[in-house]
Amino acid sequence: MGHPILVYCAHRNRRFADIAVAAGYRYGAQLPNTVYHPPYMADQNWKKPNRPAYMTALAQHRPTIATVLDWEREDQLPDVLSWAEEAAQYVERVMVVPKVIGGISRIPRRVGGKDVVLAYSVLTRFGGSQVPLWELAGWPVHLLGGSPNAQKHIYLTLRGIAEVVSTDGNYAQKMAVCYGQFYDPTGSPRYRTRWWPKLAEADGERREIDMPYECFRRSCENIMTAWASLDSRQG
Repeated sequence: MGHPILVYCAHRNRRFADIAVAAGYRYGAQLPNTVYHPPYMADQNWKKPNRPAYMTALAQHRPTIATVLDWEREDQLPDVLSWAEEAAQYVERVMVVPKVIGGISRIPRRVGGKDVVLAYSVLTRFGGSQVPLWELAGWPVHLLGGSPNAQKHIYLTLRGIAEVVSTDGNYAQKMAVCYGQFYDPTGSPRYRTRWWPKLAEADGERREIDMPYECFRRSCENIMTAWASLDSRQG
């Protein structure tokens, strides 16, 4: 069994999307924003959900998998499953995002005739799930956001009790754009930020032209290689 499907899920920049797809990533889109490639995955603004606009976009693009309303409160499950039932018309699998501790046993395995995948929101400073990882046992799991190292840690923790089928995120893009850094899985101590060197640290010279795109390109290729290597060692 190979490593999880890696998905680049962001918007507003075609060039980043092209770089990720060229590196072997599947394309994901936050709908109903602009789409640059046929989306494998669809997500929506979980802080400002707009069900009619999202469902219209799902009907148009027909992604393989799609998230629905995050399950954040006990009494919210009927709404979450209602979203899932509607989304199931347009996708192959529905992703439910559980954030209620102890609630996963109440989630059905299939909704609207489609399999359910649990989308585990990796904890970051912007949010995430407090659900213990052991509650995901026996489920297909998608890792939603987070850094490459955080995702790999969760993957290794779940391995043997749950199948991590896919991951997504745009962490590498943020590091490239905000800090001019790329992911180096060797984690060399010679870098000021161990896992995320600047181009000048790695190459010995400054680079100004296309720096964010070059950083992102290297990150995409390195992350893809790191996952493949991890899987071969564990297999």
